Amino acid sequence: MKISVIVPVYNEKNTIQEILNRVLKTQLADEIVVVDDGSSDGTQVILKNYLHQEPFRVIFHEKNQGKGAAIRTGLQAACGDVIIIQDADLEYDPREYPNLLKPIYEGVADVVYGSRFLGAPRRPILFWNMVANKILTLVTNILYNNILTDMETGYKVFRREVVEGMRLRANRFDFEPEFTAKILKRKVRIFEVPIAFYPRDYSEGKKIRMKDAFEAMWALFKYRLVD
Repeated sequence: MKISVIVPVYNEKNTIQEILNRVLKTQLADEIVVVDDGSSDGTQVILKNYLHQEPFRVIFHEKNQGKGAAIRTGLQAACGDVIIIQDADLEYDPREYPNLLKPIYEGVADVVYGSRFLGAPRRPILFWNMVANKILTLVTNILYNNILTDMETGYKVFRREVVEGMRLRANRFDFEPEFTAKILKRKVRIFEVPIAFYPRDYSEGKKIRMKDAFEAMWALFKYRLVD
């Protein structure tokens, strides 16, 4: 199976080279689709160095639209049989790829979530972010009759056919609940594996805010009722 890694990027000049090197070192990515979402901090200058390097494909948004919009652009461009979403910061470690891909390779899952709450090592910061994540996951389980432990995880791996014909609308961080709602409604086989997590705080460039939690909650209820 051909593996495509989609990397949505916005103002990550301090981490973008390191994360792309880490993805490359896994030797698992057949293509790395980087979507710059209108960065203004010098990230675009760095990414231009990758324009003619294999296996990179670099796409630039003219203006900032949000993480969800960048992922949707990446999905349209990716050619792989299996898609991995990789954040451009260093919170998620590409060395987790073999564990994330294993359930798909073994034929027991079509979608794999890397869970930050299944006991793997993690940096213990940002208590209220954790509370918000757990509340959103609880609401997801109630609305969609499931037992996920980490709906909001940035590590989502899935077979390409899972999203074929799926109309994704999210522009911002509401991509996570929209994607989750739609795969759960379609009864897609989903599997969770524990992952190590290295969260950064806001002084280090973390972008998600409390308002995003409310938008995620609204998305969960909205997509329970409509497709």
